[in-house]
Amino acid sequence: MREESGVEEQMRNGGVSVVVPVYNEERGIGALITQVSSEMARSGLAFEVLVVDDGSTDRTRENIQVHAETVRLLCHEENRGYGAALKTGIHAARFPIVLIIDADGTYPTAEIPRLLHELQPGVEMVVGARTGSDVSIPLVRKPAKWVLRRLAEHLSERTIPDLNSGLRAFRREAVRPYLHILPNRFSFTTTITLCFLSDGLGVRFVPINYRKRVGRSKIKPSDALNFLILILRTVTYFNPLRVFLPLSLCFLSLTVARVGYDVFVLSNLTDSTTILFVGTVLTAAIGILADLIVRRR
Repeated sequence: MREESGVEEQMRNGGVSVVVPVYNEERGIGALITQVSSEMARSGLAFEVLVVDDGSTDRTRENIQVHAETVRLLCHEENRGYGAALKTGIHAARFPIVLIIDADGTYPTAEIPRLLHELQPGVEMVVGARTGSDVSIPLVRKPAKWVLRRLAEHLSERTIPDLNSGLRAFRREAVRPYLHILPNRFSFTTTITLCFLSDGLGVRFVPINYRKRVGRSKIKPSDALNFLILILRTVTYFNPLRVFLPLSLCFLSLTVARVGYDVFVLSNLTDSTTILFVGTVLTAAIGILADLIVRRR
């Protein structure tokens, strides 16, 4: 019996909803809509294109309305964030497969059919990993991205070629249980990647190229700290021992070193040593309790 391909499965189940979150992208949104619609039309799948305008203050909305016959326009009256725009699109999606793509022109729309084809049975999400032969990521962002990716890999115990790619396809029903914990800002894609990997869902990474963006980036250098906090929080939610166990071992090492200093140098146990010991026990206890709570969910 021939195994049904990913694309054939999408056709049988109904189609694909393409969600495009937009905020002040007047220069690139028109071309992106044309390219996405063209690629989806060539795929032979039933599809819809949902553009979510997240409170744009330029001519983005007017440029979207030019394509009113081919897209569904959803509007936020104020800027609520990248993740909030994606959630609006996912909730409004009519088809069982959702594909998201940024509106800044960085992601190659020609890769959309390949991502959909890779969404085989047993795979819940396909991520366009920016590891192709032609990738244009600003040099200033590369160190922080590398550190965050390596931390996420260590905590999730999985290899992650691209943590927060804005081009990916997933099954709508697979993402719904996580919507309540997904943030409203740029960390949406980071969180959904960690959620799927931490819960053992099938995630496939497909190498793609990445172009220089059209217009101005909305990401600020300070967002790196937010991404770090998000990674720690998400992994703690699914596997708290991966965070608390290293912390407790660190406290234990400090306690042992302090005990040695107190005994052999001061000949007396100090209050700071007691505090370190209590901190070690409390950190380990919190980690164990958190792990038990997670496993009962």
